[in-house]
Amino acid sequence: MPDSVSLPKAAAFAALPPAWPHDVLPANAAAAAASGRTLVVLDDDPTGTQTVRDVAVVTAWDAATLAAELAAAPACFYILTNSRSLTPAATRALHRELAANLRAASAATGRAFVVASRSDSTLRGHYPIETDTLAETLGPFDATILTPYFEAGGRYTLGDTHYVAEGDRLVPAAATPFARDAAFGYRTSHLPSYVEEKTVGRTRASDVATISLEVIRRGGPVAVAEKLRALPHGSVCVVNAAAPRDIEVFAAATLDAEAAGSRFLYRTAAGFVAARIGQSPQHALLSPAAFSMPTAHGGLTLVGSHVPKTTTQLASLLATAKVTPIGVDVAALLDDARRAPALAATAGALNAALAAGRDTVVYTSRQLITGANAAASLAINRRVSDALIQLIRQLSVAPRYLIAKGGITSSDTATRGLGVRRAVVLGQALPGVPVWRLGPEAKFPGLGYVVFPGNVGADTALADFVGQLRSA
Repeated sequence: MPDSVSLPKAAAFAALPPAWPHDVLPANAAAAAASGRTLVVLDDDPTGTQTVRDVAVVTAWDAATLAAELAAAPACFYILTNSRSLTPAATRALHRELAANLRAASAATGRAFVVASRSDSTLRGHYPIETDTLAETLGPFDATILTPYFEAGGRYTLGDTHYVAEGDRLVPAAATPFARDAAFGYRTSHLPSYVEEKTVGRTRASDVATISLEVIRRGGPVAVAEKLRALPHGSVCVVNAAAPRDIEVFAAATLDAEAAGSRFLYRTAAGFVAARIGQSPQHALLSPAAFSMPTAHGGLTLVGSHVPKTTTQLASLLATAKVTPIGVDVAALLDDARRAPALAATAGALNAALAAGRDTVVYTSRQLITGANAAASLAINRRVSDALIQLIRQLSVAPRYLIAKGGITSSDTATRGLGVRRAVVLGQALPGVPVWRLGPEAKFPGLGYVVFPGNVGADTALADFVGQLRSA
């Protein structure tokens, strides 16, 4: 079937074999612990923590920082690289440095590791630059494995084609606005063809191996592990998944294959991480009391993402919630003469609103301004993000809560605005929306920091969530 054709979701799922009947998560947790290896997740923006809890996130990757994490022998920890905001050259340099430091930290502590390069479930990001660079230093690997499945975001892979759920339809990812990203656009949803497109023909679609839903659901971990062990050395493999049990079975198979000596490099969305460490879904979403500060100050929602879903959610928030809106004109931020006065006025209004106890929304103007090419567009994004960071640095009032909307926005706010070096993921406030507890080094120690991805949630999700925080 052409990968431009959408499918009725219910009918497409009903046509699949029944899911594997056995819960493999307890065995995954035991196998991950027994392996003696830590899963190190290199996260190209902070939204990759959206399926886990009680897991550390570090924002630096010097050898000493990595050694401190590995020495504790955790099942998993995240390194926030924010590489999606970087140029290809900067991304390559970052991953070379990071990979070398990981090797040094592993040698110093005696703790082995497995690497997952976590990126967007709608296929945006620096692929294959990141995996190629990691393989140069940490390889060779038996295979690089692509698993973009992410349940909470409605991202499914069926018949080797990746879909985004929109209502009761499964829309091929290449037919969504995500595929028109100025920096990371693509033309095909068929993942073997996507690999060929992104590698510029170096890896042909016909050479990409696949793990089908039939193998996962009928054969279970043993059959999948057999497929993994048989992969040609240095190959690329795509994994189909349409339900949590699928990715859990696949994760079980990776642990089995690695125990037998296989080495894999993972390019994944968020769904794989929790499955790999055997962490069950969070039974109850975090209540606002678990992460909002005990203060009379207002809360802050910072919106920088420009994906259409964010714009729709912002419109709903401004129309229905009792918030103080503060718009920031992107054109002014890009104008050297207007930038400083615009930021000063915004910072003054923001601090006054928070001090008065008003929940406040700071948002960039919605007209998307792009450059002549991908590099120019990334430079514009960086300049706008730099401005938002200046606003955070000028905060003189600790907000009751802080929501950052969008991957690059949330990363820069945490690392460059709040000075976060280490945080702990508390869990999810909404499906796919993680909350971090900031460390003592941060501008506001102990703050519950809500990382709200740009492409997650219903149209009213942001408005509903801010309403819950107001009630709390």
